[in-house]
Amino acid sequence: MTSSLTEIAVPAATNVVVTDDTLTVDLSDGRTISVPLAWYPRLVHGTQEERADWRLIGRGEGIHWPQLDDDISVEGLIAGRPSGESQRSLARWLETRR
Repeated sequence: MTSSLTEIAVPAATNVVVTDDTLTVDLSDGRTISVPLAWYPRLVHGTQEERADWRLIGRGEGIHWPQLDDDISVEGLIAGRPSGESQRSLARWLETRR
């Protein structure tokens, strides 16, 4: 049996919209991906202003929220991967917000 590795080009993020329950990302290939905000606890706990303060990183390979110290990759969004942050890490972060 033979197998081959095919490299798949991941499109870049071009725009981001965060609502109270959804993260929506427009991609350079014309797709729009929407995922539940609940997948990303730091965004859930962020204010509307903090969620709106994002920037694209790595030429659109990811999104960074400086006030929330959170990064999400486009590859992870396409793969349907929620945040991998541990409950312990999230609890420590939440404690610093008090």
